[in-house]
Amino acid sequence: MDKEATHVPTAPRGGTSGRVYVTNQQDNTVSVVDARTYKVVATVPAGLAPEGIAVTKDGRHLYIANNGSARVSVVDTRKKKIVKTVRVGKSPTGIGLSPDGRALYVANGRSNTVSVIGIRTNRVAKTISVGKSPVNVAFSRDGRTAYVANSGSGSLSVIDTRTRRVVRRLPAGRFPVAVAITPDGKSAYVADEVGKRVLAISTRTGKATAVRVGQGPFDVAVAPDGRRAYSADLGPGNISVIDTGTHRVSATIALGPPGTDPFNLEVTGQAVYVANQGAGTLSVIDPNSRKVVATVTLGASPYGVTAG
Repeated sequence: MDKEATHVPTAPRGGTSGRVYVTNQQDNTVSVVDARTYKVVATVPAGLAPEGIAVTKDGRHLYIANNGSARVSVVDTRKKKIVKTVRVGKSPTGIGLSPDGRALYVANGRSNTVSVIGIRTNRVAKTISVGKSPVNVAFSRDGRTAYVANSGSGSLSVIDTRTRRVVRRLPAGRFPVAVAITPDGKSAYVADEVGKRVLAISTRTGKATAVRVGQGPFDVAVAPDGRRAYSADLGPGNISVIDTGTHRVSATIALGPPGTDPFNLEVTGQAVYVANQGAGTLSVIDPNSRKVVATVTLGASPYGVTAG
């Protein structure tokens, strides 16, 4: 039975298919949310301890990093079932689909590697050694560069996607757990969980500007227009809105009490979607009013979120 949202539907929507997908880590499932009605319209098998998730441009397939099985599940969104599994490194966590839709980069936390999966073949085409405990991947808009947040070595590995080699390493705080790139490619925003800050790092010089946010920032995302970045602050259960021009927090959005645990973010032009692991919900934020317009009940321990 569909689970109802707690708010009347409004303007914010997902991607081209109008769907939002959230992994439920303890249920081994993905919740499929209709971004027009804010209802869970399907629950799909994922794999063992699913975390990171990405959807193809045409919305036909999901790629899910299963931390518990060292595999990526490929889900057909129309058939609502797993159609392929791809073996990767140990403890795959964060994944990123290249802007051209041809390759998936998977951060393998316990292998200190990134697996590059060809979308056409659904096979690992390359394994790249990076820093310690990689957990998250982001691409420049032109797709020529991938950035990997290495939580264990306090760094970003910068990968040339044409050669699939690490070409630089940038200092990235005490415990970087997420990275997002501005549309112009000039800045990498990094969630430094232990440092209780987001770092705005120049991709050219490596110089970092610290932005104080709430306790335990676990994810960061940049709006499509590049004017704002969003930090998911675990401790207080808030979202910090960062003005990318001034590198200052311009607003704080409360999602719930401590224990709500906003884990991961997806930002579109119409909405900010937040997977709240502690509360077992998805928050939908209108980026203009900066208000929560819907709260959707999901499965146990929601983790990754994507719209497509």
